[in-house]
Amino acid sequence: MIKFTMKFKIHSKYKPQGDQPKAINELVLGINKDLKKQTLLGVTGSGKTFTVANVIEKIQKPTLVISHNKTLAAQLCNEFREFFPENAVEYFVSYYDYYQPESYLPSSDTYIEKEAQINEEIDRLRHACTQALLTRKDVIIVASVSCIYGLGSPKEYAKVIFNLKKGDNIQRTELTKKLIDMQFERTTSDLVLGTFRLRGQTLEIMPVNEKVIYRLSISDKIDLIEKQDYLKKNIIEELEEINLFPAKHYVVADVDQKAIIKNIRKELEERLKLFKKENKVLEYERLKRRTNYDLEMIENIGYCQGIENYSRHFDGRNPGEPPYTLLDYFKESASDFLTIIDESHVTLPQVRGMYFGDKSRKTSLIEHGFRLPSAFDNRPLKYEEFDEIIQKVIYVSATPGLEELKESKSIVEQIVRPTGLVDPEVIIQPIINNQIEDLFKRIKDQIEKKERTLVTTLTKRMAEDLTAYLEKKGIKVKYLHSDVKTLERVETITELRKGEIDVIVGVNLLREGLDIPEVSLVAVLDADKEGFLRNETSLIQTIGRAARNVNGRVILYADEITKSIERAVKETDRRRKIQIAYNKEHGITPKTIEKSIKNILEEFGLKTKGNKKNIKDILAMDLKGDNRPIKEIIKDKKEKMREAANNLEFELALILREEIKQLEKNARKNNN
Repeated sequence: MIKFTMKFKIHSKYKPQGDQPKAINELVLGINKDLKKQTLLGVTGSGKTFTVANVIEKIQKPTLVISHNKTLAAQLCNEFREFFPENAVEYFVSYYDYYQPESYLPSSDTYIEKEAQINEEIDRLRHACTQALLTRKDVIIVASVSCIYGLGSPKEYAKVIFNLKKGDNIQRTELTKKLIDMQFERTTSDLVLGTFRLRGQTLEIMPVNEKVIYRLSISDKIDLIEKQDYLKKNIIEELEEINLFPAKHYVVADVDQKAIIKNIRKELEERLKLFKKENKVLEYERLKRRTNYDLEMIENIGYCQGIENYSRHFDGRNPGEPPYTLLDYFKESASDFLTIIDESHVTLPQVRGMYFGDKSRKTSLIEHGFRLPSAFDNRPLKYEEFDEIIQKVIYVSATPGLEELKESKSIVEQIVRPTGLVDPEVIIQPIINNQIEDLFKRIKDQIEKKERTLVTTLTKRMAEDLTAYLEKKGIKVKYLHSDVKTLERVETITELRKGEIDVIVGVNLLREGLDIPEVSLVAVLDADKEGFLRNETSLIQTIGRAARNVNGRVILYADEITKSIERAVKETDRRRKIQIAYNKEHGITPKTIEKSIKNILEEFGLKTKGNKKNIKDILAMDLKGDNRPIKEIIKDKKEKMREAANNLEFELALILREEIKQLEKNARKNNN
């Protein structure tokens, strides 16, 4: 297949500043010297993403960026899309809104069936990733650790690509059979991703990677190919040819299917013999019934639920061989690609731990006859396998772990911020003097200066109790922790930035990613209680929350100077000295970062005031005073939902989707 080629080109009004030019040059030099691993140690707010973007532009290689959670991956993807609007910047994460893996608990004889709710928008974006890698060179994919999970063979996937040209001699029946072989589903109702509809001489297809409709007029040949907007139904353009990709990542050519089924049956026979020998009657019957049902489905429709558990047979791999993953699509795309591991101190441990958790769950299923042993080979990569595939790696973190520092041949520091801002002053305040009363006084001072405060506690209960205490004292405050809904978190952060509240109390402020310029004070209660949120790495990261304001200060409430506090303060002081010296040498006066305040909820017409969690309540508030016909409102909501999904705002898209369902339900009631 001929690949579309365009050079990576940054579009930005900014030029590298501070430590960025030095960091870019050193990282590019390391790549050109063929160093496999480097670390970019960049402080909070130093513009690490912009530095990485400049490295990509200079080396011109396809790039995989791995992040440790979906939300941060979406933020990164949007940033890279702004930097590279002409290039393919895609998003690859797990496509489940909800996922309960298949498992068996022998202690209580409980089998838990796989239960999943697939987000079709994320599935579409995953297909966009693999298709981009197979059709062009200028590709950046921002992924979560799901990129190390099995995805199906890129070679088999590429084999099934269907090219259709205007004027091709083809019968409608032949075309529909080919689409079904590619896992497309035929429908007589509205088209969704991966479906097609045949009406007389007109064939309409919605591919899996974008929400458009390809409309083909067919006599004894293809007379016309049109690209149509799926919602408005207007013609976007007339095409000479189209490439259709498979609707599923697990595909296999017809010629191989009999051999594959034969191999699975052979494995089944061997396993059944073992169960019979061990007198495991229940396991014998269970495995026989389930596997034969799956094979019947594969023979008849080419697919079955849980088909990924047979992926080793489909891929032609030997027992124990690693599965094909997104990384193999990169290898198929280019002999040399760049890997960026963002927040490596969190992401690398995730990558290391995935294989062992999966193996433990599969062992129980296989031993008790729910799966064949080949299910072991539907797994995430072992760390050693992952490490072997990635070729040029840059670890990116403000607090890299020992592994990154040990493995890297080059440690590149990015300490000086383009804004001239220095790391905040750290004050250690004894708890014995009543940390809550001291905190209250400092918050009052903050309010007088019209500046905001973040407070981190050890527990959810303490966050809620402290919030209640401060409210009684007349402070405008809200708490954030894992029980607070996503939309409410977004709204709370916006309220803090606007000054509608003055304080946010949280448990793990790192989880929220709260880099808010208006915050000039961060208070860490019980800072001497060593643990996950009070270790050196977490303390340095938490201190960084105050680094975007020129008046930034951090209060660590502690009666004992722990090793973690000592090291965190020492590192912060080291960075401050470097930053202050640079500013003095270059005559820079630090300025608080200016960042526009946008409430993404309001932009999409959503409200959560009063903690209304019922979609009917949210919808009623949203439609108040809207006198348009209901069909027009639904159409408008669908446009907003598509826009939200394209901007990777999946929580917003989900709420809009529920609103649309409710509106359609209301419309049906009114018609009846």
